[in-house]
Amino acid sequence: MSTRHRVRDIGISRPEKVLFPGDGITKSELAGHYRSVASRAVPRLRGRALMMERHPDGIGGKPLMQKNVPGYFPDWVRTAELPKEGGTVRHAVCDNSDTLVYLAGQACITPHRWLSKADRPDDPDLLVFDLDPSGSADFDDVRWAASCVGGLLEAVELPTQLMTTGSRGIHVIAALDRKSDFDTVRAFARRISQVLVGRHPGRLTDEPRKADRGDRIYLDIQRNAYAQTAVAPYSVRARPGAPVATPIAWSELDDPQLRPDRWTVRNIAGRLREDDPWAKVSARGRSVRAADRRLSDRI
Repeated sequence: MSTRHRVRDIGISRPEKVLFPGDGITKSELAGHYRSVASRAVPRLRGRALMMERHPDGIGGKPLMQKNVPGYFPDWVRTAELPKEGGTVRHAVCDNSDTLVYLAGQACITPHRWLSKADRPDDPDLLVFDLDPSGSADFDDVRWAASCVGGLLEAVELPTQLMTTGSRGIHVIAALDRKSDFDTVRAFARRISQVLVGRHPGRLTDEPRKADRGDRIYLDIQRNAYAQTAVAPYSVRARPGAPVATPIAWSELDDPQLRPDRWTVRNIAGRLREDDPWAKVSARGRSVRAADRRLSDRI
């Protein structure tokens, strides 16, 4: 039996609604973006619970950071009911392009994904370091920090992917084998941070208090926890210009034109005509426990 997905004609309510007032970008244009990136975005969303960042009044209005799926969502949108303290939450799961477009029609500008899949929510298959500039630090400092994090993860045999966040920084991402829980993964990420801060105390920090970071790059591992989320690849950010969180190759890290908001809803098409920069990175999840042992051997 064929498993090919049937594309639905999804009606967008108020398609002319402007979501980005300074750029004139409408809900219809946002939906068109998500349709155009779906072949690359959906495989990185499939099976994962989402948090929907909705802006029904545009990016100038108050956002809704929504986890629970409203009752009016169509039944073809897959959902997953996952535990939370004192109950459960029914999350949307984006398994196909139609769901991605439908969410855009609900003014979901940015889908944020869990770092585990809904069938085993306690066992992450992604590790994320979120790197943003602090104080007077700039994007060149973020690039350098990304090279430090990626270099050490590669040294302990965790292949990495890079993504500009569309905001201010870069995510360094590693695929895991789902054989360790969040506490184990986060403890490993903390050890990686401590080693790097020990090597470069004047440029890197693992200090969670902003007031204590100075101009150093914060190695943020806080997303590596149950029910925490990270911006999904090819997601639009609710910022002027409608920048897009975009996967990049390691060879692009030193490109002088690289910026965290380089690609937008209106120029991402050219990027999509190029080869997928993540295609050459092994998708096989690796063991955090084995990587932790290799880290111990190196320090």
